[in-house]
Amino acid sequence: MGIFDMMSISASALSAERQRAEVISTNLANAETTHTDYGGPFVRKEVVFGESNASPFQTVFNRAGGFGAAPAGAVEITGVVDDNTPPVMRYEPGNPDADKNGFVAYPAINPISEMADLMSATRSYQLNASAVNAAKQMIQDSIDILKSS
Repeated sequence: MGIFDMMSISASALSAERQRAEVISTNLANAETTHTDYGGPFVRKEVVFGESNASPFQTVFNRAGGFGAAPAGAVEITGVVDDNTPPVMRYEPGNPDADKNGFVAYPAINPISEMADLMSATRSYQLNASAVNAAKQMIQDSIDILKSS
């Protein structure tokens, strides 16, 4: 694995963690949404990560063709799936979204868990940014060594 592959893998992780943070933010923003366009409460979303399936041959071939494919081992989002946890039912007979028994379905979103996930995504993003910066510094140091020879 070359230094540019390391940067490519970290860049793919940066992108994946950014998207994860966006999904978590959407969950937090809709924690009290009881009615959506599809009917019923907002459903919590989860990001599913996977590893890029590009073989070393595909990676070299795509780079030679100018496509810039991520190397094998790069992070990719394989999907954003709905959480299957049932909604939380609260007794609020005066709410317009209440059923015939006076219960309102709220999303099954725990703000504390979501904030912990958001902190994890932020920290992962920061660590990958540090890895990119370290790789850039190694490249710069190599150039400086070559210039002084």
